[in-house]
Amino acid sequence: MKLYKNLVNAVALTLQEIFTRKRYADKALERIFKQNPQWGSRDRKFVAEGVYEIVRNFRLFSTLAESENNFWFITAVWLVVKNNEMPDWPEFKHVNAAAILNAREHLKNDLPVFESYPDWLWQLGSEELGAEAWQKEAQAMNMQAPVFLRANTLKTSAKQLADTLKKEELDTMGVSDCPDGLQLVKRGNVFQNKWFKEGWFEVQDAGSQQISQFLNPATNDLLIDACAGAGGKSLHLAALMKNKGRIISMDVEEWKLDELKKRAKRAGAFNIETKLIEGDKTIESLAGKADKLLLDVPCSGLGVIKRNPDAKWKLDKESIERTKQVQQQIISNYSSMLKTNGEMVYSTCSILPSENQAQVNTFLQSHPDFKLIREKTILPSEGADGFYMALLKRDA
Repeated sequence: MKLYKNLVNAVALTLQEIFTRKRYADKALERIFKQNPQWGSRDRKFVAEGVYEIVRNFRLFSTLAESENNFWFITAVWLVVKNNEMPDWPEFKHVNAAAILNAREHLKNDLPVFESYPDWLWQLGSEELGAEAWQKEAQAMNMQAPVFLRANTLKTSAKQLADTLKKEELDTMGVSDCPDGLQLVKRGNVFQNKWFKEGWFEVQDAGSQQISQFLNPATNDLLIDACAGAGGKSLHLAALMKNKGRIISMDVEEWKLDELKKRAKRAGAFNIETKLIEGDKTIESLAGKADKLLLDVPCSGLGVIKRNPDAKWKLDKESIERTKQVQQQIISNYSSMLKTNGEMVYSTCSILPSENQAQVNTFLQSHPDFKLIREKTILPSEGADGFYMALLKRDA
């Protein structure tokens, strides 16, 4: 593959934005793409895939480069590992490809370095899942995430969407456990696609799609999505409810609810209303009202590291502990919105039992009027992102 200095430089500059200026990878890439509108899709793909692959393997590549802030050299290490022939550029004159590859071989038994995880996170994952299971998931989370679509059944079906996209040379395949889900055979940016703009589909991970299905809403339900964010699951719930019943989508961030409104309009989801959470009074005003309740709580995000690899370097043990306190507060306080005989789903995009089963067990011990119906864990090694979901019922 021929290398272009401006694109290799863009990779290095974007890494600097991420690791020195602490920007999120997607925002850093968005910024550099805006600065270079002349780039074609191949150029953008080279930069984006290079940045994500280096972020994913940053500990390994920076160890091989013997530097955490020489981003040109770290980029050179990536190119060497990818078996690129190094161009005769002044920036690469000190690059010894053979030495880099030899050093990489010697690091294969140092798993936290070779798989590129902080020591504390490798230890935490090993303690919670067991060393062998954690290693399997850690390796899976270093794989590039597939692109999953969810057909919006308010406007189309998965089959009709697949047939329509095929005519545009976008091949898809079905997804097990996701009746409305499709996976792109070849990765691509579909956000400029006509049918996306028409609201025929959303980009949504297969694991995420299963959470709304797990709640199994009825068309006459009053359903509360209490941590709705920008509304991916609210939109799915609206489709499952066939635009009937009533969905109250709530969040503490108004800008996220504004984004949800735009997405709902595009999707033709008219049974959604948004409500900003302004403290305990908002929750108290809905006490005992919900037939179904979704609590997709804030979490470490460990299950979605395939998509957000920079989270490995932004997380710390203390922030996970604080998040677990928030999770328990939410499930304890927000569960009051559920009716007697109503059902709720507690879900996270984490694979840590301490954020999942342990939180549900703690809640059940202090809330004897609730019982666990069933639970499900989706692991990154299964192909999609990692998620946990528990269905609970409020007894009389």
